[in-house]
Amino acid sequence: MKNTRIESRLNLLVAAGRQNLLKGGLKGLEKESLRVTPSGRIAQTPHPEGLGSALKHPYITTDYSEALIELITPPFADSSDTLDFLDSIHRFVFQHIDTEALWAASMPCEIEGEESIPIAYFGESNSGRMKHVYRRGLAWRYGRPMQSIAGIHFNYSVNETFWPVLQDLLGDHSSIGSFIAGQYFGLIRNVQRNGWLVLYLFGSSPAFCKSFLTGREGLASKFAEFDEATLFKPYATSLRMSDIGYRNDSQSGLDISLNGLDEYVSSLVKAINTPYPDYQGIGVKVDGEYRQLTANILQISNEYYSPIRPKQIARSCENPTIALKRRGIRYIELRSMDLGIAHPLGLSLREMHLLELFLLCCLLRESPLMGVGEKAEISSNALDVACRGRTPGLILRRGGKSVELREWAAELAGDMRAVAEILDGGESDTVYQDSLAAVMDAIQYPENTPSARVLAEMREHKESFQAYTLRISQQHAEQFRTRRLECEKAVEYSLEAGKSLAGQRQAEESDGLSFEDFLGQYFSQVE
Repeated sequence: MKNTRIESRLNLLVAAGRQNLLKGGLKGLEKESLRVTPSGRIAQTPHPEGLGSALKHPYITTDYSEALIELITPPFADSSDTLDFLDSIHRFVFQHIDTEALWAASMPCEIEGEESIPIAYFGESNSGRMKHVYRRGLAWRYGRPMQSIAGIHFNYSVNETFWPVLQDLLGDHSSIGSFIAGQYFGLIRNVQRNGWLVLYLFGSSPAFCKSFLTGREGLASKFAEFDEATLFKPYATSLRMSDIGYRNDSQSGLDISLNGLDEYVSSLVKAINTPYPDYQGIGVKVDGEYRQLTANILQISNEYYSPIRPKQIARSCENPTIALKRRGIRYIELRSMDLGIAHPLGLSLREMHLLELFLLCCLLRESPLMGVGEKAEISSNALDVACRGRTPGLILRRGGKSVELREWAAELAGDMRAVAEILDGGESDTVYQDSLAAVMDAIQYPENTPSARVLAEMREHKESFQAYTLRISQQHAEQFRTRRLECEKAVEYSLEAGKSLAGQRQAEESDGLSFEDFLGQYFSQVE
């Protein structure tokens, strides 16, 4: 299906000689990984002090679990710089985790009961306690195993000089902030519509350890046995993004609007303020101990499990939804990528180029407003591709009609090719167009997708998911340990770690409110 919107926008830019403004968008990464012991169990050690404070360090923190380390890069215009930064953080981390490794897969290692997944601790400041209680709430609501899943998030912002030019070319007379928000939400809606492609191309979780579903035998029965320790689906791409991962009943009825910033914030605020009977049954503060921040559908906006989010940098103790309302959208966060098991950093430079192409394609394509019916169609497509995306001749639904996955992918690739030619800009090194060639290869030959290669290697080596991933994780660990960080860079990161520890101590010493008053103040924020 020809997309005239992308052609017309590209033609406008080319006619004005401004097509190069599509270049220069900022790219950042957030990579989660479980710290594991040499035997492949979740590490029970605290976040290493040599890495600094998980509460205050700008690049090295933890996600749900004390063992679920999260490495964050600043945004760079050149994706190579982003990956270089991520590489240097890894090398620093491996100087401080002794014999532990970082689990290479999104689905966790063998789990020895919920208590083997320690909840992250951020110190005794009010902000640190809030982060811990929020995670305790996640444990009560969804169980700890779901929170041990890892992923890699791609943060992207369009070149700032692009916006006023595009606004002028389109003859738009709204405020620049409103224009940017509207364009970003158009991008977000298109990522939702076409996001199954990310699952197909990046999905690396077709199998997982049986222990992940201990106590949930009803769910386990829906999967085939790969071996006595592993469950799988033969054509799955990303079981992390299936109904055993980041999908849950309490949020299935949420209708978060993607039709504009005001509607988005309002619908999130409504979910944050609406009580949920099952969570009321858990209780908030029981026997003097907080189990969760609130008993509402969402404790905070971060609890909304969306494959893509609009983001603004929140100030100290500022509610993220308020930050968005006050200062608009700074960047978008694409959250649907599995860790690429084969890549020590979780993804490759070629894949980063592909993600940038995909997001620009979604920005430039036609993006009508989205209703409940289309959302249901999108959700069904995503689940189908997550669970059986490599099925020959798989049919998806678009606008109430059937369309073959391969046909739809070819259409998207055509649009991305037009953008790739601009980003390559006539250079002899056609990195963006080469990334598209890899897409078409994976569409034509599903056995070349990451998910298919995972299963093929497990079969070749006669390994369970646990054994296979542990072997790869240890290989990655050895690579990082043998490339010790340059002295100057190591000193820089050590100073940053010390600064973060001092920042945490200062936060703990300067708190003037009780925790209850702090929460009251946080949740009473208004625009």
